[in-house]
Amino acid sequence: MKYLKKDSAWERELLARFIDYAKTYSTSCSAAADKGRQPSTECQRDFANKIAAELKALGFEGVQVTKFGYVYAYISANHGAGKKAVADKNARGFCLLAHLDTVEECSGKNVKPRVKKLSAKDAGFAGCDVGDTIISSDGTTLLGGDDKAGLAAIVTALHYLIKNPKIARPKVELCFSPDEETGHGMDNVPLDLIKSKCAYTVDGSHVGELECECFNACKSEVVFAGKAAHTGDARAAKMVNAISAASLFVQSLPRAEAPETTDGYDGFFAPLEFSGTMESARVSLLLRDFDAAGMERRKKLVKKLADAAAASFGASVKVKHVQQYLNMKEGIKKAPAVVDRLVAACKQSGVEPAFKPIRGGTDGSRLTEMGIPCPNIWTGAHDYHSEREWVSLNQMLCACDTIISLGEQYA
Repeated sequence: MKYLKKDSAWERELLARFIDYAKTYSTSCSAAADKGRQPSTECQRDFANKIAAELKALGFEGVQVTKFGYVYAYISANHGAGKKAVADKNARGFCLLAHLDTVEECSGKNVKPRVKKLSAKDAGFAGCDVGDTIISSDGTTLLGGDDKAGLAAIVTALHYLIKNPKIARPKVELCFSPDEETGHGMDNVPLDLIKSKCAYTVDGSHVGELECECFNACKSEVVFAGKAAHTGDARAAKMVNAISAASLFVQSLPRAEAPETTDGYDGFFAPLEFSGTMESARVSLLLRDFDAAGMERRKKLVKKLADAAAASFGASVKVKHVQQYLNMKEGIKKAPAVVDRLVAACKQSGVEPAFKPIRGGTDGSRLTEMGIPCPNIWTGAHDYHSEREWVSLNQMLCACDTIISLGEQYA
């Protein structure tokens, strides 16, 4: 690493900041977000206000929390060599993004981070060496590395630039969003505040991994309508059980195209929620595919299988598809310098970049759709969305160092 060293005061600051963030409850709620509430939980707004207060104390400029719970701030451009920041507050550089919320499928309340140095007998920590520092939860909650490792890396890297004016940099903005985990992270992104023409999310995993392509994503709602009747007189009353039709539909989805049976560039069908009664049963599922034509095939197959299941029981069915985000690959290809500078920053920090597809999406996916190309940078967090989640302090430190080097590339 060029700037931030292991066992330095900056590493200790990064660790303390991450632990503080991890302890802060900020779980989002999909049901509320789907109804248009943002932030979907008040704890996210509390977290946003907490970070905003911290940023003001550290010397960031333009700090604010929008009415929808986004944290915005920036550091001014600097000529380097100890010169004062340029007067033009609107000088464009790049924007860094991370998200405030943690996923609701695994408890994020009362997180108790555990810090340990790896010994020779430790296993299961990919890419880590003996002596590396690992942060995990106590095993009863998630840790929150997704994406509090990204938040901590961004704040620490930009604080370093504030404290080291000899390093040349452009104007660097940050935007921390609520409700990324619900799929609504960019619904009300403050584009009126963001002046940058390119951005980077810090929301990846293993050190060196850079992500410039992701799934096309769709959420499908399939609602079966039946006819209730007394179970003892069901045949004569011609009962139609919507639950049975919905169950057949779920069972008919291709087993070889499920999340648990796919990887790499494979797409999938993922049943997410199942609820209902004899009269009405609802199945919510996610459709994912890296190819636009593949996504259209999946939509058609859902409709075909739903119609067949409904017909088998004499039910009726309605299918609604809602696009969540698109593959950011094409948008980023139009701005090759955005990736080239990131690759150069990695190498400047002694990190060998490795490109891999995101089997999911980030706020950057939707931001790229909006015309601001936005690749994804690693955070050092692993085993997302589970009680097994852990973060490598060294890998998180590497992300900080790369962000600082990225500023030099733009300056």
